[in-house]
Amino acid sequence: MAKEIKPTDSRKSRGKAKPDVIMPVPVTLAGMPEGYSALLAGIKERIAHERIKAVLSANAAMVLLYWDIGQSILERQYKEGWGAKVIDRLSHDLKTAFPDMTGFSPRNLKYMRTFADAWPDRSIVQRTVAQLPWRSNLTLLDKLSDPEIRLWYAQKALELGIGKDMLVIQIETRLHERQGKAINNFPVALPPVDSDMTAQIFKDPYIFDFLGTADPRREAELEQKLIDHIQQFLLELGQGFAFVGQEVHMEIGNSDFYLDLLFYHLHLRCYVVIELKAGKFEPGHISQLNMYLNAVDDLLRHAEDKPSIGLLLVKDKNRTVVEYSLAGYTKPIGVAQWERQITQSLPHELKSSLPSVEEIEAELSGSSDE
Repeated sequence: MAKEIKPTDSRKSRGKAKPDVIMPVPVTLAGMPEGYSALLAGIKERIAHERIKAVLSANAAMVLLYWDIGQSILERQYKEGWGAKVIDRLSHDLKTAFPDMTGFSPRNLKYMRTFADAWPDRSIVQRTVAQLPWRSNLTLLDKLSDPEIRLWYAQKALELGIGKDMLVIQIETRLHERQGKAINNFPVALPPVDSDMTAQIFKDPYIFDFLGTADPRREAELEQKLIDHIQQFLLELGQGFAFVGQEVHMEIGNSDFYLDLLFYHLHLRCYVVIELKAGKFEPGHISQLNMYLNAVDDLLRHAEDKPSIGLLLVKDKNRTVVEYSLAGYTKPIGVAQWERQITQSLPHELKSSLPSVEEIEAELSGSSDE
């Protein structure tokens, strides 16, 4: 006789999980031992660092691959005279072979060829430009033809960690012609190890094209406009400047004085006092700025801070007058012009294609005789 099978009482079996099945619930942070937060922060920092390294490594590998492809195309074209139609076919075949990859368009393959031609030394590519995003490399190719200047901007982009958009701004404002050009007394006011680095941080002129077309007639107006555009102003000053205050009040000898703008430079580890002048440089400006630097060093400078630096921005200056005015001062001071737009001479390639003043006058004279 078959044994009767009784139905299982689901109420008795419910909630009886197997011993190796668990649902872990994290303990609250308050229940963690001392030092756990430091452990977590350290691991998170390490993971983030390794992720960045992986991204940079992948980018460098891709850029070097592009260089190799471009070099292969160049060699074939030089040796065997291959034409542009080969690139179109190569693009098609590479897309077919690697459908999950991008970057093999005819246009990008031509850029690879141009890239390899512009950087014939693979070691420079590996050491410098392979560390930059491909879009930044395309910017360097599109906007710069001089190899030395192109390498300068590549190194600057790597040093400052700037992207494509900021790189475009630096190139268009001709940073290589302005960097380190401010007249200064840094060699005598600072130790040699600090002097060169400090000089490279300041430029001449500073371009304030974000101020619009009207020239400010008073320092207060110029100062307010710079504060209104503080983000663009900081970009033009360069990396490392942190804004501290505007019209910083100091009482010296029962008299009130106000620093136009006060910054702290994160790399130089010192305060930077910026004085703005809407007009021409005058020797007395140096004396005033020197007094401000003495006061800042006495009142604000910490033991680990380096001596404060002064930057005087003027609308116009005479180099000889500035150099004589700086002589004898031991506080580090730089003097530079500010301009609303670039007023330097045109690049040579543009200048050669334009008529001279004499040619224009001759043309006008000829027209008036008719």
